Amino acid sequence: MDPPQIALQREFRRVLMVYKFGIDEMMTKINILREEFGFTHDHNPIEHVKSRLKTPESVVEKAVRKNLPLTLDAIRENIYDIAGIRITCSFVSDVYRIFDLITGQHDIRVVQVKDYIARPKPNGYRSLHAIVEVPVFMSDRVQPVFVELQIRTVAMDFWASLEHKIFYKYDKAVPAGLLDELRAAAATARDLDVRMEALHDQVHGSRQSF
Repeated sequence: MDPPQIALQREFRRVLMVYKFGIDEMMTKINILREEFGFTHDHNPIEHVKSRLKTPESVVEKAVRKNLPLTLDAIRENIYDIAGIRITCSFVSDVYRIFDLITGQHDIRVVQVKDYIARPKPNGYRSLHAIVEVPVFMSDRVQPVFVELQIRTVAMDFWASLEHKIFYKYDKAVPAGLLDELRAAAATARDLDVRMEALHDQVHGSRQSF
């Protein structure tokens, strides 16, 4: 690795703390919603929540791939997924409801939305992605931080996990037959989401609001 890249890794390692705080801020908001639903509603739309923080090495590698200047400012302004949170929901309607509840908070700014549920990727991948900006209150300043949200159903998450393992095993050179099977599995997962939500609504009634 070139010396400038190594130096940037060392420098960026010191500022990752702010991104960790950005995750903490968002996790607090999500956990409040999760606990509120658990106490006051019959249905809790949030099944699981995971967070992750990119390593300095992976951040610098992405900056190189994107041909960015190897500076902290260029990374802050152009790489949005350093801090990430994945929210797994029960049903598709829950995905959009949770998205609305999070992004409707006054201190959250929506930067970008990619709806792969309405418009799945060619390989069948489905999920709702959003880049949001959350303020982190430090002792001497307020630092806005980008956090990537991925919100999906249990079925979508299961498919994505399997797809990731297959691509890792084959080092991205997945045989065509397996790719066809993955696309077919994605369609099955989509049908399962529709059927399970319809079944839930038959038993409990349509959930227009929580």
